[in-house]
Formats: sequence, structure tokens, C-alpha cells
Amino acid sequence: MLSTLAGLILILSPIPEPKAFVAVKAGKYTVGDTIRLDNFKRTVTLKAFEIARYETTNSEFEAFVKATKYVTDAERKHDAMVFDPPMEEFRWTQDKTAFWRFPNGKARGGIGDKMDHPVTCISYHDAQEYCKWAGVRLPTLDEWEVASRAGAKTDFFFGKENTEIGQYANVWHGRDHTKPDLSDGYMYTSPVGKFKPNPWGLYDIYGNVFEFCSGRVESDTSERSVHARGGSWWCSKNACNFFNSVDIGKMDIRASFSNQGFRVVKGK
Repeated sequence: MLSTLAGLILILSPIPEPKAFVAVKAGKYTVGDTIRLDNFKRTVTLKAFEIARYETTNSEFEAFVKATKYVTDAERKHDAMVFDPPMEEFRWTQDKTAFWRFPNGKARGGIGDKMDHPVTCISYHDAQEYCKWAGVRLPTLDEWEVASRAGAKTDFFFGKENTEIGQYANVWHGRDHTKPDLSDGYMYTSPVGKFKPNPWGLYDIYGNVFEFCSGRVESDTSERSVHARGGSWWCSKNACNFFNSVDIGKMDIRASFSNQGFRVVKGK
């Protein structure tokens, strides 16, 4: 009887454990910036939604794969992009062995002791398939920005300058990427929730991994273009300093990177 009941709960609740969400009220919000062409300053009207307190973890993605036998784009195409320092700025390498279980390639180890880290080396398409199974969705570009700002009008929820970024985010602190950087304890991803949250209680908004969002921007010319926000462990102040609430990243819908993950949302 107990095993039957446990099976029923598993079917009704595909997410393996209660996932903390933060409620965002419906209303009008200011997003964008006067100098960002793809994110110009404007007022948007949003319906109420709930956004995950943490980025989606390896543990959560593993539950999805076990339940559905899903095979990710990186596993089928063998084209995941990884980073193996020392490397010159903006250089990544294609590793045919890399996928979500080995996000930096098999030679650099798996996720056995990193189940509470954000899942990476998954494409936008893979993230959407997870969302369908879990009964959630990706945040829109505007929803993500409103939640990340937590009421702030500045580029960072903690102010105008990024001097405090190390308190809130797992980012790259080295001058460049020619030397490995473990100055904050992590060269790649960190466990979710290891750094201080924003005022609304959302962790890893800046850094750890870029987070896929739904929606289009003015410069999109291809249906294959998708977007992500928030910066990653690889982002430094001298290269791709997207660890803020304003910048919007772009990639192919089937591309897989070891600094790319996602956070989910509940609500229509």
C-alpha cells in the first residue's frame, strides 16, 4: 500500500522534492536601460508569477532523465562547448564527450559530488523539454529582469557599481582567462545558494550559470536565436561582464555550453 501511494505521489509531482518559489506580484514594472538597444528602457505590465529560488540542479535534471529516458542535444550531436584553462579570452573548445553528466568533458570528471550544482551543457531545447515534464516554464525576458532587480532601478540589485559582485555571485575574478581562477572557491559551477540572495530571496541571479529565458529582442533575425541572462562562473569584468539585470545574451537554440543552465517559473 505504501509503495503504491509513493508511486502515485511521484506521478503527480514530477519535481523530486518541494521546490522553493518566490511570488512576484502582478503590476507595472520598469525594465531596460537607455543605452541598451536590445533592452531599451520601458514600462511592462506583468501577470503574477512564481520564480524558482534556485537554478535547476543536476539532481532535478537527473530525475527528469530517469523518468523520460530523454537524450540531450549534446549527447546526440557531441558538440558541447567547454572551457579548460588556460585559454585566451572568449576561446572555448568543443568536447564530444561533454554533456550534462560530464559538463566539462569526461576527462575532467562527472557530477557525482555536484548534484546540488546547476545543470549545464544543456540546450534551450533541452530546458524546454524539462519544463514540459515538470509542469513549469522558462521565465520571459521581462519576468527574469523584474525578479532579478527586486525593486531596484540600477543595473545591479545592490546598486550602480559591481564592486559587491563577489558577495552575490560565482563569477570569474581573474584578470583574464589565461590562468585558472579559484579565488572564490570555485573555478566552474558552485552549489546553488552558496552566495547571498537578492532582496526577494533569489539566489545566483548573477553568476553561476547563464539562465535561459523565453522571448525575442529587436536584433533577432533567426528563429534559431534564443536568449539567456545573468552571467556565469566564466564571466569576468574584462570579458562578458553580463552579471547584471540589464544585458541579454544570445545563442543557438541547440547550442550547449558548460556555463549555461536555467531557472523555472510557475504561472501562465
